[in-house]
Amino acid sequence: MGLYHRGVIYGEGLTDMIRGSIVALVTPFNASGAVDYDALKRLVEFHASAGTRGIVAVGTTGESATLTHTEDHEVIRATVEYVAGRIPVIAGAGSNSTAEACQLTEAATQAGADAILSVAPYYNKPPQTGLLAHFRAVAESTDLPVILYNVPGRTVTDIADDTTLELAEVSNIAGIKDATGNLERAQCLLKQRPSGFAVYSGDDPTAMELCLLGGDGDISVTANVAPQLMAQMIECAMAGKRAEAQALNEKLLGLHSNLSMEPNPIPSKWALSEMGLMRADCRLPLVPLTDEGQYAVRQACEKAGVNL
Repeated sequence: MGLYHRGVIYGEGLTDMIRGSIVALVTPFNASGAVDYDALKRLVEFHASAGTRGIVAVGTTGESATLTHTEDHEVIRATVEYVAGRIPVIAGAGSNSTAEACQLTEAATQAGADAILSVAPYYNKPPQTGLLAHFRAVAESTDLPVILYNVPGRTVTDIADDTTLELAEVSNIAGIKDATGNLERAQCLLKQRPSGFAVYSGDDPTAMELCLLGGDGDISVTANVAPQLMAQMIECAMAGKRAEAQALNEKLLGLHSNLSMEPNPIPSKWALSEMGLMRADCRLPLVPLTDEGQYAVRQACEKAGVNL
């Protein structure tokens, strides 16, 4: 059965609707610390013209943790406006409070997002039965496709594979962003998932291999800085062209590593500022990139053919 979304039926679900390199977009700030909407528009144009297949607004990389709910809603709305239907916009709308996650999901739906990215509840360490109830409630709060987000390195909570597969039977729980980096687990999910349920990498260093195994794309930090190269690499990997994907990925390995050598999105924002697209500012408690980090990111950009 296909996925119904905004008047369109996608024959195989989310795997038809959103595939490829999806950028986990940074949120730019101006000198006073407010969201810089002019820079946000530049970033959207940068990605729309570079082959990026989707944009995640206000996810982890978008510093959702330090945005107010009003800012959160407005960044999603503005991203949808600037994209103007060219590529899908996925809205980060997670929380460790189920009620708040549902409220954020409803707001993102009203803001015009095409799908929801819902992170596993963090800090309060719910059991798997709690995760089932949480994500079912989120799914009931919207008619949009919901993508689960499993990132136990940040949340502590790990969405078990059996839990994912049970949630995949909910009509609008349509995929998962797997940021575990565990390819054995990803392979099991890919073999057992129902038709149309998307499995995306959320871990750039292992994204190529996951896509070669049959994954549907990568929700990527690296794509912030090298969108065209990432889009080409992921397309080759999804097509099973290992040699071509590997040659492209070789150029990206330094970025995969060095864009996370200091907390994300600090390195990405510094690189984007050097590219003239935005300021490097993050909100506290994130602080500027160190001199050592600047040197490493600059070297990685040179290897990837990114001009700073």
